[in-house]
Amino acid sequence: MTDQTTDPGESQTTSEPPGPRYARYDCTDRADRSAVDEAAAAARRALDAGECIVLPTDTVYGIGADAYNADAVQRLLDAKGRGREKPPPVLISDAHFVKALAADVPDEAMSLVKALWPGALTIICKANDRLRMDLGETNGTVGLRVPDHPLTRELLRQTGPLAVSSANKTGRAAASTCDSAIEQLDDSVAVYLDGGELTGTEGKPSTIVDFTIKDTGQILRSGAISLETLQEYLPDVEDLATEAEAAEETPNYTTAELRARHTLQPPLETPAEPTAPAAETPAAPAAPAMPQVAEPLPQSQPTPVRTEGTNG
Repeated sequence: MTDQTTDPGESQTTSEPPGPRYARYDCTDRADRSAVDEAAAAARRALDAGECIVLPTDTVYGIGADAYNADAVQRLLDAKGRGREKPPPVLISDAHFVKALAADVPDEAMSLVKALWPGALTIICKANDRLRMDLGETNGTVGLRVPDHPLTRELLRQTGPLAVSSANKTGRAAASTCDSAIEQLDDSVAVYLDGGELTGTEGKPSTIVDFTIKDTGQILRSGAISLETLQEYLPDVEDLATEAEAAEETPNYTTAELRARHTLQPPLETPAEPTAPAAETPAAPAAPAMPQVAEPLPQSQPTPVRTEGTNG
């Protein structure tokens, strides 16, 4: 670990300003379990405290926050200089989360993610109306993705769903190195997980397919997964990528212009206490017990899906 946090007990004998208040962890050697475990523990502590982290994905570096913590999500948006009209997508560890976080998911969407996840594919679905997330102005939708990066998926299994956007200031290029992310976000992020230079998709973002209007899908943004690949699984998919690519910034999962053409239900009402914990929590620090939802996750999934309702 390279800890950049100023030691509060250090004698201030010079007039030099204090150093940046973040910690950077070298995770490039996946075989070094002690280093990886230390980094994951630091990331979990930061997320539990409502702070943001930077983590590698299979596309670019992402800035992440606890998806159930509205203040943390706002901190993520502020770090990027982004408004609530551009909510972040949610990264999950496994496709089993889809039907717990989303509603009315068509079979076509599930077939697609089973074929292409983990990978650079983001799907947009109608959100579960009991979902206790305040990601911004989502218009009742949620963007979901399982990244193809072992470190990040391991972390997601420990933390549960994370709101994640590209680790860059709005209007600037997405970061393919940890140094680039630090240069742009500095100490608005508490923990940086350095996974080395990311070249897997050559800087291309995830491809975005919207299933809120048509069961056969609409491509809102072209990316690492080609139209030809999508058509192997969705022969009738509608290509709206030209419009999506006209958005101000590629990493957001939707745009006001695209959303305006959709005929979705009005945005969900924000819960009175969007960050309140579930009614019952086990002793394990990783996550509270999973409440029952319409289609509960298998018992092998340890992380929570927090929803509104009598079950907590």
